[in-house]
Amino acid sequence: MAWAMLFVAGLMEIGWAIGLKYTDGFTRLVPSVLTLTSMTGSVILLGLSLKTLQVGTAYAVWTGIGTVGTALLGIWLLGEPATAIRLACIGLIVAGIIGLKVVA
Repeated sequence: MAWAMLFVAGLMEIGWAIGLKYTDGFTRLVPSVLTLTSMTGSVILLGLSLKTLQVGTAYAVWTGIGTVGTALLGIWLLGEPATAIRLACIGLIVAGIIGLKVVA
């Protein structure tokens, strides 16, 4: 159950990271509320997952999910460059997340 909570927390981290772009400096109400809600939920779920998971592993996986998802959505939604080196680096982060899950 802790890994499922951590995964959802990572997805919510993607939501708030991308949401920041749409808040326009927290001047737009609905995107700001959704972003703040996602931030809160993400941290709460991370905290709950830490009841049973190691902090170093959980935090690295949480930020890794957020990093990979945000980078990919930045490419897809915001037109950021999808160069081979950038995609390879994203792949390395995914490999690290998988490695941490395997050894945990």
